[in-house]
Amino acid sequence: MFTGLVEEMGTVLTVGPEGEGFALSIEGSVTLEGLKFGDSINVNGVCLSVTSFNEREMQFGLAPETLRRTSLSLLQPGSPVNLERAVLPTTRLGGHYVQGHVDGTGTIKDITEEGDALMVTIAAPLDILKYVVPKGYISV
Repeated sequence: MFTGLVEEMGTVLTVGPEGEGFALSIEGSVTLEGLKFGDSINVNGVCLSVTSFNEREMQFGLAPETLRRTSLSLLQPGSPVNLERAVLPTTRLGGHYVQGHVDGTGTIKDITEEGDALMVTIAAPLDILKYVVPKGYISV
């Protein structure tokens, strides 16, 4: 979960195809403090998971759906980006709040490979779907 308040401006180092996927590397400082593999970082309003990092930069893998739904593929080396770490209740969180309550059961209908990403289609009961928003988070 994020507050929407930008912690720092980062700089795109590299962006583009990598292997069968698409990668984004960003130079930062504040957002690197206490960073761990898999942490969520808000990049220009988009929640991305850290796939690697060092003392100067962090890298993210971008799924085809992320590229379709955002403008991140338009970034170029040198582009400035807004950066924010996940919020802190009392300790660092590396992702979204999830209650862990089971509200229903879905059924996997399809799994499609897209480069190095998987698109999983899950059917859920209508009484659950009425609470689901596009790009909302759900524990599966």
